[in-house]
Formats: sequence, structure tokens, C-alpha cells
Amino acid sequence: MTDITLRSAKAQLALLAGGRISAAELLELHLSRIERLNPALNAVVALDVAKARAAALASDARRRAGQDGALEGLPITIKDAFDVAGHVSTAGANAYRERMPEEDAAAVTRLRAAGAIIMAKSQVPVFSGDFQSYNPLHGTTNNPWDPALSPGGSSGGACVAVATGMSAFELGSDLGSSIRWPAAATGVFGLKTTWNLISTWGMVPPPPERRSPRNADLVVAGPIARTADDIALILSVLVGGREPGSPSPVALAQPARLDARGLRVCVWRDDPFAKADALVHEGVDRAARLLEGEGAIIDESTRPGFSFQEAFEVFALLNHAIVAHGLPPKVRAKIQAMAAGFSPNDLSHRSLQSRGARMTPGLFQQLSQRRLAIKRQWARLFTRFDVVLSPPAPVAFLAHDHGPDLHARTLTVNGEARPYLDFLVWAALASGGDLPALSAPVMRSAGGLPLGVQIIGPAGGDHQVIAVGRILEQITGGFVAPPMAR
Repeated sequence: MTDITLRSAKAQLALLAGGRISAAELLELHLSRIERLNPALNAVVALDVAKARAAALASDARRRAGQDGALEGLPITIKDAFDVAGHVSTAGANAYRERMPEEDAAAVTRLRAAGAIIMAKSQVPVFSGDFQSYNPLHGTTNNPWDPALSPGGSSGGACVAVATGMSAFELGSDLGSSIRWPAAATGVFGLKTTWNLISTWGMVPPPPERRSPRNADLVVAGPIARTADDIALILSVLVGGREPGSPSPVALAQPARLDARGLRVCVWRDDPFAKADALVHEGVDRAARLLEGEGAIIDESTRPGFSFQEAFEVFALLNHAIVAHGLPPKVRAKIQAMAAGFSPNDLSHRSLQSRGARMTPGLFQQLSQRRLAIKRQWARLFTRFDVVLSPPAPVAFLAHDHGPDLHARTLTVNGEARPYLDFLVWAALASGGDLPALSAPVMRSAGGLPLGVQIIGPAGGDHQVIAVGRILEQITGGFVAPPMAR
């Protein structure tokens, strides 16, 4: 790839450090790319060229003074779920269309302090509450592999910006696969971090007026990039405390194995409870065979000591409670009122949504105990395995569908119509267990679309899943620019 903006963040940093390009020049290349590509893709919003140019000049001055940071001079966009001081930060919602925070989200503070240049925000669904990226303020984001397809959500704009070289890397967020699914749909790397590893202060959800110093349950911030090495670099900057308060310490372990030889891999590609399309299975199977060919030990039968159904139920109820917390009171009350009509044994998405929205202290305590038991079973599994491979989502691609009722939408899985909210199913394993999970590209389908794999690791094992993503990248060649970016 000859276009500098499509090179890795580390390669761009090397050019900056070697004096072959200035931060101001690199910014102009990215701005030119946004001007050329964004009208058709609609991934970048709230662009502020003047602020970005001033920041680039300041970055060049720091480098000349020998004060350059770890990300010095890299032009980036930030998912519009995060507050960025001086930039309109809407979270995709009409209620916040003119909201301009006075301070950065904690993770944004760390990126800015490391020298990254913030150009703009990237597109999200309203309150990051959909698996596609569109909202009434900025319209619809298209997939650069095929504009008739969605790039996924809620970090869809972020993943498109990275996949097309409009941003050197991105800051995403993930509750129900909001990094992993769009990363797979656009062919980039996306890391759902171990919960509480990175501060989520200044991020939606929860809504700005309901923030607390403690990180919200299940929700994480994480990097999106074109290479596994870039993921590791950005992670090293993002990890740390925040004001007010700080996350409880998370032991970030070094990878047990840096190459495939002897790597212990559990493959959880399907389950009677969890459906995934044959195209998705192709990506998981390809990853397993590639690792096996390099000396990894593959096990396709072992499972943790809990059922997929239980893991999903616990996660889904908590997920819906978190989402409902940010809804307007009238909308939340309407959803809660439906709960009385469902049995506690009903695992339909409507039942889980309404019962989660009506979360009581007693139910929360019960779910917390069940989740603790599940996390202990995960810990036992990871004494035998280094990583688990699974689908990043039930489908490999999705046509735009903005029907107002999420429950009326469907996914096509092996020719069968499945509920739209099945996107939550394969997210449940890592999210409910507070585990790190990397979505990594591994191949392209017969139709030329990217296919990926979800690599799940033990709590604190973020570097292990990145290491496995790096192995696959070295074998396959990794990131390939989508047609609309070439």
C-alpha cells in the first residue's frame, strides 16, 4: 500500500520520528482523504479543521523540542460516544445536538496527552444503542466493502474511518459487541478490553447527567486499528486511572505464548443455543486451521462448566438494565410495564429486555452471584487453554435496515430468519465474563467480503489475545483496504 494514510499507526509514527513527514503534512493527507471518501461513507462527523491544524502545529513543535509522546502527530477521529472538549458530542441523539463538553473523556485525555491529534468524531447510532450506525442528526454510515451494507455498530463510523485511512486509529466502546461486530464487518482489528482496565468516564452510556466515578458494569473502551501491533500500542496509552475516582486495579498479564507452537486453543464455533451463519463459521474454522498448521493444539469439544444459555441470560438481563438506564423515563416505563407478561423462564429478547429494564436489587444480586460462578468457570477453563476462538457475530454482513422496532427486524442465518437482537448472543461470552476479546480479520468470502474471528482470553489477558491476532496477521497478511478506499 503506497498511501501513507492506509499504513499502520506505527509506520506513520516512524515517518514522523524520522522527519520524513510533519504532523501538519500528515494531517492534511488525512483531511484530504476525509474530503474525498466521507461523502459516500458518512463515517466522520463534527470535523473541526481549524482545531486540528492548530494541534498539528503544536505537535510538530513538541517533536522539535524532544517532547514527543507515544502517539505524537497521529491524526484520529473519536467515536461520538466519548466527550471531546471543544467538539460537539451528541452520542447520536437529538437531545445533545448542540452539546459541547468542557472536558475530555478520561480515555480521550490520555490519547491527547500522548500527542494524538483529534480531527473529528465518528458516527454512532442513537446512544450507541443499535448494531448499525445511523442517527437522525447525521444520517447513515455505509460499509466501504459494499455501500448497500451496514458497517455494523455501534462503533461503525469508527471502524469505517480506520478501514479507509480517514483515521490513524480509533477509540471505540463495547457492551454488546459494539467494537467486535463492526470490526469484523469492515475487516479491521478491534479489542474489547478486560472490564475496568480502561476508564469509561465521559462515555455514553450512561447518559452524561447520570455518570458516576465507577465504571458502568460490562461497558468497556478499547482500540480499533489496522494491525495487532497498533492495538497493543494504543492499549498501552489507554490503560490508567482517571479523575474523578479510578478503576480498581486489573492485573494485565503478559502473553503466555507469543507464537503458535504449543498454543492451547479452545474452539467454540457453534452451540445448540447460539446460531451463526456458515460464512461466519468459515472465518472461525480458517483461524483454527491456520493456528493448527503453525503448531497450536486445537480442541473443539471442551466447554466451560456452564451452559451458553445461562451465560446469555445473565448477560442479556444486565445489558438491558444498563441500556434502559439511559432511556427517556416514558420509554423506559413502557418497556418495564411489559415485564409482567413474561415468565422468568422466557428467554425471548422481548422478555429479557423488559425484565432487565425492570431490574430490582434482588434480581441484580441474584444475577451477580450467577455471574460470579460463570467467571469462576471461565478461570478454570483458562488454566487449560490460552484462548477461545468463537464467532464475532451471528452474521458476516447486514444490509441496511432501520425499521423502528428492533424486535421486528431479522437476521438471515443459513437461510433462516433469526431475531435481530441475536447480535447479543455471541457478545455474551466475553462481555458477561468481563473478558478481553479481539476481533481479527482472517480471510475474505467467495463474494469478497471480510471474515473474522473473535479471540477471547482470560481476564487481564488482553496481550494474549493481541498476540494470537498478531500470529494470524503474520500468516494471512492481515488488513486489506476495502474497495472504496483503494
